[in-house]
Amino acid sequence: MAGYKMKLSDINKEYDMIVVGGGINGAGIFYEAVKKGYRMLLVEAKDFAWGTSSRSSKMVHGGLRYLKQGKFLLTKAAVKERERLLKQYPGLITPLKFIMPVFDDYGPSRSSMKIGLSIYSFMAREKQHKSYTKAQAIEKIPGIRKKSLVSAVGFKDAQVDDARLVLRLIYEGCLLGGTALNYTKVTGIERDRKGHLAAVNVMDETSGTSVEIKTKVLINATGAFAETLHPSPMKGFHIRPLRGSHLVFPESIFPLDRVISFIHPQDLRPVFLFPWEGSVLLGTTDVDHDQDMEMEPFVTIKEARYLMDGLSHILPDLDLSLKDCISSIAGVRPVLSKKKKAASRESREHVVWKDKGLITVTGGKLTTFRMLANDALKAAKSYLPKPAVPNSGQKIKGQPCDEICQNGSKNVQERLLGRYGSFGCQMIRQYDKQLFSPIENTKSLWAEICYAAEYENICHLSDLLLRRVRIGLLLPEGGKKLLDRIETLCKPYLSWDNKKWNMEKKAYIKLWETYYSPPEEREL
Repeated sequence: MAGYKMKLSDINKEYDMIVVGGGINGAGIFYEAVKKGYRMLLVEAKDFAWGTSSRSSKMVHGGLRYLKQGKFLLTKAAVKERERLLKQYPGLITPLKFIMPVFDDYGPSRSSMKIGLSIYSFMAREKQHKSYTKAQAIEKIPGIRKKSLVSAVGFKDAQVDDARLVLRLIYEGCLLGGTALNYTKVTGIERDRKGHLAAVNVMDETSGTSVEIKTKVLINATGAFAETLHPSPMKGFHIRPLRGSHLVFPESIFPLDRVISFIHPQDLRPVFLFPWEGSVLLGTTDVDHDQDMEMEPFVTIKEARYLMDGLSHILPDLDLSLKDCISSIAGVRPVLSKKKKAASRESREHVVWKDKGLITVTGGKLTTFRMLANDALKAAKSYLPKPAVPNSGQKIKGQPCDEICQNGSKNVQERLLGRYGSFGCQMIRQYDKQLFSPIENTKSLWAEICYAAEYENICHLSDLLLRRVRIGLLLPEGGKKLLDRIETLCKPYLSWDNKKWNMEKKAYIKLWETYYSPPEEREL
């Protein structure tokens, strides 16, 4: 369990490379570098996947919309990475069907969609799209707006629990010999007489302990905060934080087996209604993030009304309102920009900056995190020593998961092995059979709560309920009524006394009400 419960005071004081930022980019760089044999440390000022990487649209997609922008190479690379991830992480990254209605009064035409999807399928090396007649579209999408409806197109992409992908990369990197710390902040960097990076100062946010750690490379993967460590060297270009917001509804209101993708009539942006973890999500927006960057982002009532207006336009007979919303979630995308374009037209391609051992990466897509990681490591190579023998990955294979059916169905095993890798086998063997039942109407299991508390660097209740498992987003009031049972289950694994538990529960409820509750409730 190397790296799972590490403290700053326990770690080495010298590394080949330090990654700052525990989102998908930092996790990907960390994992790829450890595999190459480098001595690695990852530090995250808040919790792993605290930022954008737990607040995305949960899609591993080929970037169909980038074809319209002429970004053929980006789309091709994303399609290739999507296929690789589907094979590498079954049970975590899963195939997902899309359907998009086509109208003759707005949005892309049937012919343009056919051309785009033909190119998309060609890049995937197999046909991944299908055409539907108007009658079939009405059958596939109950309640669809019939006025000006021409047809529909279907295509394939994939879906992920974004936070669990980040955590799996980090913890498997730790198992291969790396070290990762959450709630550990970089407070400064030291350079030698020639200006090369020599050391990094870090502080444990919980205890206040500070140490200096020697390294020749610091990779800044802090997303929207990148310029706090490394101002943009590109004249006129700066990080433009853009907010993407989602509303969460109970699955029972409109059960879905695929994503309904549609064009918003107001600004012709793509919007999605999609199934995820036993709920239905509606998103996303693309607006300048003008909220306090140090606080958690939240969905505004204006964004919520925008999403609901788009939904009511496409599904006019659907009896759904903000009163049905369970929760909301907003993430901040970092794009490098001169702020001369509309937010939705900004490039999502990543950039890499070098400054004598300080490497900054920003931008990019969740799907192509490995490409960004490899580009970052190429930029760092000239500052690094020759790595040790590359890790083959044998350590993370763990024991075979044969004869473990006693504690769950095949679906449970697929879920746990996908989300936890070889640790899923350990979970199945370790916990009582009764704990492998779902939590309320979600797909999360009580055993996952216990496992996270025992092994997954939990510092606050919000870490557990919003990122390790996602029931804080999937249950009314963030799962408030389950907090006492969660306390009982977790007490053997978390060294919190009754006072700490009471503080954490109150803090979690306040956090949820302030940043994750349905927007209309928050505005009152």
